[in-house]
Amino acid sequence: VSANREQGQITDADEVTLTELAELNQRYLADHGFIFIVCATGKSALEMLGLLKSRIDNTREQEIENAAREQGEITLLRIEKLLRQ
Repeated sequence: VSANREQGQITDADEVTLTELAELNQRYLADHGFIFIVCATGKSALEMLGLLKSRIDNTREQEIENAAREQGEITLLRIEKLLRQ
């Protein structure tokens, strides 16, 4: 399962949204020390931008918990897709 397919809706976003996502992703990485992780399946770029904005000022500890939860969701989706093959 490719991450590109899972996050395919991002390619439909307008340039302003993509630019803001890129800038905030860089700030998030600088602030927290790891990339912004979200289970993007079914979410538009605007939804992901909203989630990023809502989480960017969290503490590193809060974001470690959030990232672990999101990674868990991603892993479960991937396992479910594998089992359906």
